[in-house]
Amino acid sequence: MKRTIEWERLSAGLSPVHRAPAGLKLALALAAIVVTLALPLPAWRGYAALLAALLAVLLAARLPAAALLRRLLWLEPLAAGVALAALAGPDGPRRFGALLARATLCLLVMLLITATTSFPELLRALRRARLPALLATTLGLAYRYLFLLREETLRLERARRARSVGPAQRRRTWRELGRTAGQLFVRTTGRAERVYAAMSARGWT
Repeated sequence: MKRTIEWERLSAGLSPVHRAPAGLKLALALAAIVVTLALPLPAWRGYAALLAALLAVLLAARLPAAALLRRLLWLEPLAAGVALAALAGPDGPRRFGALLARATLCLLVMLLITATTSFPELLRALRRARLPALLATTLGLAYRYLFLLREETLRLERARRARSVGPAQRRRTWRELGRTAGQLFVRTTGRAERVYAAMSARGWT
């Protein structure tokens, strides 16, 4: 959760990429993804050209490469999961590598746009692109309550540490973390029900 909030701060930069219209960046990101998916398997020259273009955007946006790499490594299991099915077919390893490269490039595109564009700007661009109103509202609420969830998590973590006495033991630590996760689920569920009741009382459907 903390990494999510810190990642959001990157979008407050002042580079030309940050100042570009959110709609334009969203259109270019979607175009890059479509081109990546349209390339034949494998198309290493095409993948290399797209990677070079993305690295150029990274440099122009003056983003910390280490932070981007860490986030990409966190998401890389998703890319590997997409490519695993290719191992069962003919020419499996070669197709696996190509699919892994393709999925990684798509993830990198999404990381770049989220690191250079704030979520409210992206949401406004999606609404202008005729995103269904219900989906836009759901995304907006989810973004808003990420911060509340972070604050609730920090409060529970401080309370857990205040109750802990003596050196930490692995078994006790895992037990306390499980208890904290359960409390967080109960509290967030209760808050969600209260928010929904308040929205329904105001006529939201």
